[in-house]
This record gives sequence, structure tokens and C-alpha cells, in this order.
Amino acid sequence: MSSQVKSLPVRSYRDLVAWQKAMELVTDIYRTTQAFPDSERFGLTAQLRRAAVSVPSNVAEGQGRISTGEFKQFLGHARGSLLEVETQIVIAGNLGYFTRDQSGNLLKRTIEVGRILNGLIGSLKSH
Repeated sequence: MSSQVKSLPVRSYRDLVAWQKAMELVTDIYRTTQAFPDSERFGLTAQLRRAAVSVPSNVAEGQGRISTGEFKQFLGHARGSLLEVETQIVIAGNLGYFTRDQSGNLLKRTIEVGRILNGLIGSLKSH
């Protein structure tokens, strides 16, 4: 973040960039998995969507907790779910359900969300 940009106070989980970027990832996952074969509806499609939904959900739930320790714990859950998403993107790509570009773009998004989550976790450790 630029030193010229003034940080606004977090009033809601919706103010967190980690939540916002994770929500964008969920939307992309839902859109791209629509093209998966019907045979994967209860398999990889459902698993990938569930893991993706878990990322912003854990950020939101953690921000609503009373203690910083609880918030960090939920951010850890979000990070774990994000790694599930990354793994499942690779699996879907290996199976030919994603194009190379789709896989690459989704993986770039997961890396971005991961960096933001790691930064947020790191900032909480100092409090």
C-alpha cells in the first residue's frame, strides 16, 4: 500500500481487502466451474466451490470474533481453504476442465489472496 494512501478503520469484515479479494475469487470459481461436466457436479465442482466459499466466510467469521487470537485462528482456516482451492484448480487443469489460461488466472488470484491473508495475519501478530 502506498504511504500516501491513508488506511481507513475496519468497521466490518466487508472493509477487509482479504474478504473483498476472496469474494472475487469465489465469483470466478463459480463462473468457471459452470462448464465442468455434469458428472462432476457432486464431485470436484462442489468441492472447489465449497472450499472457495470457505475463504471469505472464515475471514468474515474471524473478524466478528471477540479476540485477536480467534481472528488469527479463522484467518488460518481461510488460508487452509485457499490451499485446498489451489490444489483443486491444479486437479481441474490436469483433467482438462480448465484451460491453461483459466488455471493460470485463478492461481494468480489465489496467490494474491494468500499474500493478503499472510499480511493480515502478520499484522495481527504484532498486536
